Amino acid sequence: MAALANTQLTTTSVGNREELSDVINMITPEDTPIYSDIAKGKCVSVHPEWEIDELLPPGENIRTEGDEYAFEAGDTPDRVGNYTQIMRKTGIISETQETVEQAGNANKVKRQKMKRGVELRKDVELAIVTNNASVAGATREFGGLPTWIETNVSRGATGTNGGFDTGTGLTVAAGNGTQRAFTKDQMDDVMQQGYKSGANFRNVYVSPYVKSVFVSFMSNANVAPFRYAVKDGDSNAIIANADIYEGPFGKVYIKPNRVQASSAGVARNAFFLDTSMLSFLWLRKIAEDKGIARTGDAKKFVLIGEGTLKVHNEAGIGVVADVFGLTAAS
Repeated sequence: MAALANTQLTTTSVGNREELSDVINMITPEDTPIYSDIAKGKCVSVHPEWEIDELLPPGENIRTEGDEYAFEAGDTPDRVGNYTQIMRKTGIISETQETVEQAGNANKVKRQKMKRGVELRKDVELAIVTNNASVAGATREFGGLPTWIETNVSRGATGTNGGFDTGTGLTVAAGNGTQRAFTKDQMDDVMQQGYKSGANFRNVYVSPYVKSVFVSFMSNANVAPFRYAVKDGDSNAIIANADIYEGPFGKVYIKPNRVQASSAGVARNAFFLDTSMLSFLWLRKIAEDKGIARTGDAKKFVLIGEGTLKVHNEAGIGVVADVFGLTAAS
């Protein structure tokens, strides 16, 4: 039925305020599981270094009564390091936009600073999981996790280890191998390697797709099936999830990482971590640069920080690399 003649309709009116929530919901997830789980520290140079030592393998220790002492040569620890990386986010908002009434205050300077801070934190997480070798010089870059791991690894065909190069003082990017499906056998392999090398894996960080593949392990003939019901109030619930894997060489918690879903390059790795073997060192914690000069009728801001990833001992971490991390074929 048509409206009465001359009825003023919203479809022809101007000036009606949009009905927007005053609380803006940001779609971009804020979680950064690896960065959140590791210790934070401070460094005082753009190239912090540390030493990595290890025990000799066990051997027969049988001595003759009254024997003269023979003194063994001491081992020299390996000296490694990483370069700090400068990261920043900026914003500029006109004074008029800052002053006018807005739905949700989405474009206020304070709100924009908060968003940029969250984005910076996610950029740190991405740098940690990215296979970028360390770079010296004015445009420095810290080596991500894949460039350190060479002891406890499972790689696809033709895949190669990265690692720290004592000659250059830089990490080397790992070489991609043939991609394959993530399997329980790969997990057991890396956990066994880690057990033998003294690692104590506690968490496995994977892309959301790889987490869904892990859940399917419950149908593996060598895994005890789930046979329990959960009550949700007066309703029954179907359980199709698993977060913990207890295998022959320990128990690990499987944590999906949304940042690892950002590209196929970072989704292809499942990181086995003892978070006590990692820390993030800040040379300059993320802060606002208060020295930005005003040059027009607008408010500007710069958030900037500089830090690096410290891998205390790469033998304490591991990776199942070259897995399909986004889909069953990518």
